This record gives sequence, C-alpha cells and structure tokens, in this order.
Amino acid sequence: MSGDSPEPTTPLLRHHLDGWRNRLATSLRLKTTLLSELSGAVGDLGTYIPIVLALTLVSHLDLSTTLIFTALYNIATGVLFGTPMPVQPMKSIAAVAVSETPHLTVSQIAAAGISTAAVLFFLGVTGLMSILYRFLPLPVVRGGLAFAFSAIKYIRYNQDFTKTTATKTTDPRPWLGLDGLVLALVCLLFLILATGDGSGNESDARLVLTTRRRRVQRRLRILSSVPSALIVFLLGLILCFIRDPTIFSDIKLGPSRFHVLKITWDDFKVGFVRGAVPQIPLSVLNSVIAVCKLSGDLFPGTELSATKVSVSVGVMNLVGCWFGAMPVCHGAGGLAGQYRFGGRSGLSVVFLGLGKLVLGLLFGNSFVRILSSFPVGILGVLLLFAGIELAMASRDMNSKEESFVMLVCAAVSLTGSSAALGFGCGIVLYLVLKLREMDFSGFPFFRSKSEPTAEDESLINP
Repeated sequence: MSGDSPEPTTPLLRHHLDGWRNRLATSLRLKTTLLSELSGAVGDLGTYIPIVLALTLVSHLDLSTTLIFTALYNIATGVLFGTPMPVQPMKSIAAVAVSETPHLTVSQIAAAGISTAAVLFFLGVTGLMSILYRFLPLPVVRGGLAFAFSAIKYIRYNQDFTKTTATKTTDPRPWLGLDGLVLALVCLLFLILATGDGSGNESDARLVLTTRRRRVQRRLRILSSVPSALIVFLLGLILCFIRDPTIFSDIKLGPSRFHVLKITWDDFKVGFVRGAVPQIPLSVLNSVIAVCKLSGDLFPGTELSATKVSVSVGVMNLVGCWFGAMPVCHGAGGLAGQYRFGGRSGLSVVFLGLGKLVLGLLFGNSFVRILSSFPVGILGVLLLFAGIELAMASRDMNSKEESFVMLVCAAVSLTGSSAALGFGCGIVLYLVLKLREMDFSGFPFFRSKSEPTAEDESLINP
C-alpha cells in the first residue's frame, strides 16, 4: 500500500506543472518584435532612476538590495500578469523621505512601505479593492499631465534630486553640453520620428492602399521596429562615462550583503504617520485602480483583477522591505510608458528584471556613481512620453460631464500637488452632478402640490 501512495499525487503534480508551463508560454509570448519588447522595458525609467538616486544619496538606501528585489518583482509580475506591469517606487514615501526634515531613516522608510503594503494586502484578500474598483467613476482616475509637467522641468532646467521638491529645480539647462538642451531635443525628435503618436503602424482596413500609401506603411513599420527608447537609454549610459571618467575607478564589483533590518515600534509609528498615510490613497488609486482601468484600455479583453494587483503590491513590500529594499508599487504611468515604447507582453518587464539583476549582482551599490551622472534631460524625454501616453487614455471620456470631472481632478491635482486631493474633489463633484439627475418624486417634501401621489393615480387609473 505504501508503494501505491505517490501515484495519486503524480497526475496532480503534472497538472500543476502543465498549468505553469502554459502560463509561462502565454505571459512571455512575443506579441511584437524582440527589439520592441526590449525598448518597452526601459519605458518607465524616467520615474524609477531619479527617485532611486535621491533615496540612495539622501536616505542611504541600499541600491544593490533594491536592484535585486525589484528585478525579482519585475520577473514575477511579468510571468503572473502577462502584461508590461511596471514596478515603481512609492512616490509619496520617497518624497517625504527626501524632502522633509528630519529625513526618514532606512528603517522608517521600510516601516512606511510595510504599513502601506499591509493595507493593500488586506483590501485585496477581503475583496474590498474589487468593490472600490467597480464603483469608483472612471474620470477621477485619469491623469498623466503631472508626469508630463515634471518631464518638461527635467528637460528645461538642471535638477538636484537630493533637494526638496520646491528647490530641486535650479538654473536653466544650457543649450550645449553632454546634458544640454540640444541633446534632449535631438532625443525627443528621434523618439517622435520612431514612435509617432504611439498608435502603431496599423492601417485602416477600409482604405484602399495606393502604391504611395504602401510605401508610407512600409516606412512606418521599419520606424516602429526601431527600439528607440532602448537606444536613447544606452546613449545616456555611454554619456555617463564620458561626462565623468572617474566612474571607472570607483566601480567595485559584487553585491552588498543581505541583512534583515531592525525596525522598532517607533520606526513604525513615524513611518506610518509620515509616509504611509499620504501613500495609501495614492497606491489605491494609481497602483491598483488606475492600472487596472488602463490595462483594459491598452489590452482590450485582458483587464487586470484589482484583487490580484492589490495583493501583488502587498506581497512585494511585505517581503522586500524587511531587507531594506525600496518600497514599490505598480503604476499607471509606468504601464503607459512601457506600452508607448513597444512593451506588449510580460516579456518586456522580464527583460528589465534580468537587466536589473545583472546590475545589482555585478556592480552593487557602486552603480549609484553611474546613475548620478546620467543625463537628466534624457530622463525627462522618456518621462514626457510616459505622461502623454497616460493622459491620452482620457480620450475614452464619453460625455461632457465625464470630461468636466476629469479636468477638475487634473486641475486640483496639479495646483495642489496632491493626487489624493484631486481625487477627493473629483468624487464630490461627480456626486453633486449625479444629485442633479436624481428623481426625488418619492420624497413627500420634494413633491409638488399639484403632482398626484401614487394613491391618487390608483384612483384615477383603477
């Protein structure tokens, strides 16, 4: 009998293995060209690099640990979701850690990430996140202009990411130089020529393609196959070493040693109040709700589950933050950026994860010397396209009312520098507009004296 016991488990194990094999094949199936997926992989680095650099220089974040953990997150999300699901820094926590005095310690940053993750994990496993997703109106989760505005500042002005938000923009960027305005504009022009408006090279099947139009379509196909974002990013890396040749002597090979952080109860109190409280509403909106709605726009028929995305954010940080990795989330801006530059499947972020893993294991914390010399103007160009792509999702507004709510949300968010404030105003405005359309005839207080009651109508029409 004991020899027969493993037999029932063998088909079950084979079933699970077949399931994972099918998931891998589906998630990592090449939907465009390999170069397009590689180009899409670097589509959200305009957000990732400045925040990681600031946290490393100001808060002494362990860059090697962050690179390795975010690499593993990228690979896992690419396999599980099958879309170019981004892994981005938690922006509110990073802003507080860098800009407020006293600066948050690494343990307090981790505590803020763990607290935020616990809330999102709870909302996910209880199904509350799915309820929020179903009932939140679409206009209040559209955005992207904030990214675009930040990108323009990166392009036009020199930046010091170690300073506060109000003072990090310094003097105007010079026209010439290895991080000059001319270089940024050339990169911008190259990306526009290669990617156009981001709609691809599909022709309308209803049109009869003339010989001239066929030539144009052939040229557009060639241009769209160019890994434009990857080329621009590699150019930036090369310029790092040209701008500061001493980088070569400062590089030390090998990752830093992993260790578990000692996080005290005081760290949790400070991290929750200063970091998690402003981050939680932003994560719910941008990391879960907006990502799921945007995925439905970009990949029709494959809209992501709000529950799975919420649990994903929770699990990543409940594991990585204990080792000192940067708190991360998913983000609609990152998804838009990776899609804009060619990412169409999970393979795109798997490539990004493999690249981060190599850098983290090979260069470790010394990689910050390379990032600190990266041309900020080029980062601004990449970020600009991500912001525009995210804002273009707003074209699905079906009525003037929805556009009105969306524009008010955008205006409040930009002037108040708070996505949560814009969301709150948008919800109030949406409810007020719906209040105008409600039928109050069932309430006696609102009924006109000349208006018959239900009892009167039954007498008139027996």
